[in-house]
Formats: sequence, structure tokens, C-alpha cells
Amino acid sequence: MMEYRNLRIALLGAGSVGSQVASLLLEHGDELAARVGAGLELVGVAVRDVDAPRDIDIPRELLTTDAHSLILGADIVVELIGGLEPAREYLTLALTSGADVITANKALLATHGPELFELASQVGAQLYYEAAVGGAIPIIRPLRDSLAGDRVHRILGIVNGTTNYILDRMDTEGSSLEDALATAQELGYAEADPTADVEGYDAAQKAAILASLAFHTTVPLDAVHREGILGVTRDQVVAAKKSGFVVKLLAVCERLVDPVTGVEGVSARVHPALIPATHPLAAVHGANNAVFLEAEAAGSLMFYGAGAGGIQTASAVLGDVVSAARRHVIGGPGVAESTHANLAVLPIASVTTRYQITLQVLDRPGVLAEIASVFSTHEVSVEAVQQSVATEPEHVHEAGTEAPAPTATLVIGTHEATEAALADTVAALKASEVVAEVTSVLRVEGL
Repeated sequence: MMEYRNLRIALLGAGSVGSQVASLLLEHGDELAARVGAGLELVGVAVRDVDAPRDIDIPRELLTTDAHSLILGADIVVELIGGLEPAREYLTLALTSGADVITANKALLATHGPELFELASQVGAQLYYEAAVGGAIPIIRPLRDSLAGDRVHRILGIVNGTTNYILDRMDTEGSSLEDALATAQELGYAEADPTADVEGYDAAQKAAILASLAFHTTVPLDAVHREGILGVTRDQVVAAKKSGFVVKLLAVCERLVDPVTGVEGVSARVHPALIPATHPLAAVHGANNAVFLEAEAAGSLMFYGAGAGGIQTASAVLGDVVSAARRHVIGGPGVAESTHANLAVLPIASVTTRYQITLQVLDRPGVLAEIASVFSTHEVSVEAVQQSVATEPEHVHEAGTEAPAPTATLVIGTHEATEAALADTVAALKASEVVAEVTSVLRVEGL
């Protein structure tokens, strides 16, 4: 049997993931070659500074600052530098030259994915991106290949390890958000500037990728509704626990029909949500990720594991390296992304969901009837109401002024309604004379 030539691999970036990929390629090259049927030769690692300190030693002769020349001499290009530029420039060059590309760059795919996939299709190359969502969790390939013949209805994903660690610590340890975030930073789960995580940007990028793949429709990043976790309080987490729920930051991608227009479409959104303590996602602790998927034929599936980390993410990257190398050995064009369903991308107002609303209301006769009237006016059905004993205001009022009225706490769970109707209901409650404060509004998912 004739041996296939060595495949030349160019690596862009030598950070926590890139250095692990380089190390594993060098250490396990012979074993990987046996799986592929061809040698895998790491021909160079493009970096900004060849003298910069690194966690893992990479032979100096492999380091280069000339990314362009490295790319043009490669069969497979692995991009692990992150960001939009020069990553987009490098991947465009690689694909144009006919190389297969592997990336973990979720921001790039969420922003420029369609043009890169189109370019790959035009030149017969392949763009692999298993590591872009969920770290070591295999979710891209199952969606693209294993479930290609099924009809995915819904995805609920915990796709950001930083926020899951923070919310889990608030739930299990009773920490405040600020304390949990500080601990996450000390442990290396959160960056010094955690904005991308706690404001939901990272999760929104992954939601755009998952929705596009699952529903065979391009879902642009700016169509993903995004809310972060900075508004989540310890009191909300405690109240959720008492009610049998857990607070998680969820990426929710679903196929739905607009209740007003009847148009079939898809929705992608990221926001904190209550999920039942009995739901599989409630048991996802620490910085782990999980994706819970509901399909017409396959039913419910869950993919769980480490969502980040150098060695874990490197595992997903190397899986793509092996797939790309096998394609070179076997031959044939790359498999194009399936985005031909062309479903409408619907706004969050079209989504049907449930709310749990916590109110501070005046403790006087007729309040419940007035609150019920607000819900009825907006055609939102109430499923359950919990009421606490009335409490006197904690602060002391000045002499000669009227003492603030005592209030009671109402926790109201709704039946399913459109997001638009529920949002209008909350706005009306805030304007009501009998409502002292709307203290908490959380969506309920996973029922």
C-alpha cells in the first residue's frame, strides 16, 4: 500500500490552547498518524513575539512571526489567536490557498461565519470549528452530522463556564455575585475584565453558531437577544431554591411559529432563567458546560463536560485535525454548511415563555384583585401565587410625616404567554399604584 505524504500543519497562536495543541501534536504525532494514514507535521507556530514566556516549551525553530508564509505552505491551518482581525484575514488567506481550516474562534464565526463558509465551499475546502462551542464537548459534529436527518426543535445550553461557576456558587454556597466573581477570577475561571462573560456576549456568540447549525438557517449575532447576570441577586437565587428552581444563564435556541403572523422561524436568546431542580441542566455545577437538545425523532439528548481550559479545548481541536487529515487522505471536496432552510429569524417578542415575577405590594384589601386585573388585561394567565406576611418598613420616618404603608411580597408564576404580552404586563405592574416595587423578573425554562 502506497504511503500518503506528510500533511503540513500550520498553527496560529501559542496561548493556553495553542501551546497544548502544539505539545500534543509533537508528543502524539505517531499515534495520530496511524489513525489518519499519513504523517502530521507541525511546520510552524505563528506568534507575535518568539521570545515571550509560555506555559509549555515549543521548539524555537518552529516559532515564527511570518504568519502569511506559514499559511501558504500548509495543508491544514489551525487558528487559535482569537478576535476578529487578523484572524479573518488569515483564514481567508488559508481557504483561498486551498488549505482546510480549524478554528476555535466563536466571535469570528458568529460575526463572519457565512462569508467564510461560502469561501470554503467555493474552493472545495473545509472549515472545522468543534472547539468554538462548549470546549471539549462534542456538539458541533453531532448537530452537523448525526442529527442532520432529524428536526431539532429546541436547544437549552449552559455555554459559559464563568457565569455557571458564579451562579452555582451563589446557589450552593450562598455567595453574593460580587464575591463569587472575585473567586472565579482568583481561580482563573474569569478574566480581569469579565464583561464578555457576565454580560452574556460570549454565550450569545455561541447561541448564534448553535442556532445556525441546528436550524440550517443563518442566525446573525445581532439577532440574538442578550441579557447578562449582573442583575441576579442572592435573594433571587435563594427564593428560586425555595421554589424548587435553579438560576442559570441559558442560551435558548428554538424553532417556533410567530403567534401573530403565523410565520415559522427560529429564535436565539441568552438570559438568566429559572429551571426546575429536577432538570438535567440544574445538576451542571462549577465551570462545566452542557447542551440539552430536543429533537423530533431522537428525543432529548444532553452533552456535558468541560467548557473551557487549554488541554480540554485542545482535545476538540485535535479531533478536527484528525478529521481534516483523513479528508486529505481519502480525497473529495469539503462538506458545505447547510443553511438552505432560510427560516425567518424572529425577535424575542415572538417567543412564548413563562415568567416568575416577585412584587412588593401594598397590604390593603383589594390588592390581589387589582393585580389579577393587570394580568387579565394583557391576556396573561396566572399559574400560582405565593404571598408572604405583610412587613413594616425598616426605616424610621420623620416626625410629622406619614409612615410608609406596610407591604407584602407576592411571587407570581405565569402560564405560557408571548414575551411581548409578559413584558407589557411587567410594565403595567410597575406603573400600578398598588405595587411598591417589582423586585424580580425571571423567565422559566425547561418545564
